Amino acid sequence: MLLGGRFAVLLSSVRLRETVLATVFAILATGCPPAANGPANPSLIAISGHGGDALAISDALEALVAEGKDTPSDRQFALDTIRAHPENTAAYAFARAAVTGRVVQSRGLTGATLVSEMEHWAELSRKLDPSFREGAATRALGTLYVMAPSGWLEHGDSEQGLELLEGLVKAHPGTLENQLRLAEAYISLGDPQPATPYLCRCQGRKADLRRDDQLLLEHLFADAGNPHCPTPPAASPAPHP
Repeated sequence: MLLGGRFAVLLSSVRLRETVLATVFAILATGCPPAANGPANPSLIAISGHGGDALAISDALEALVAEGKDTPSDRQFALDTIRAHPENTAAYAFARAAVTGRVVQSRGLTGATLVSEMEHWAELSRKLDPSFREGAATRALGTLYVMAPSGWLEHGDSEQGLELLEGLVKAHPGTLENQLRLAEAYISLGDPQPATPYLCRCQGRKADLRRDDQLLLEHLFADAGNPHCPTPPAASPAPHP
């Protein structure tokens, strides 16, 4: 989700929740984005003081984002802290991609110059360990490729992004966020029909999604025309002893 409301949803995708991402990545391009002023959340400051572990910082920020309690200052503080302690690991690269995406989201159009940085670190995480958190970097990168204007990217495009997300669903079908991101990608590309089965699977396990992804699911259903989901079959009665 880079231009328009779609980009704000993209960044929600990162759990990056990991995620990812993500996750993780659409920005609100209307109005003036809030400035990153004021102190960061105490939880982020406390974690940064324990060695500056990038993944722990990213996860702490995602926890705030999921509950709608983060600020632009939190996002910028997390990115500055992670940048100050570079590592050549999949976990670090993923965390840096995820937090960079969150900063892009909070900055709006002025964050466009950071998109290539997010792309670089997501690609590096995939290269170092494509299986990290069951493909979290792949989910973030695929969503980015689908949502971001091509002129903001160094490599991929929406077609490649869709392929990455489709492959991730096949590889990790039990990861609900993969289903949500793929549905989001189809809808964002103007093809809501193939998104229906993924939306319905997410709806059936909505309580397993974090709060911001539950809201995203509701918006995606509306964008897809509120498709009908089949009623799951009733459980068979237990046999009599």
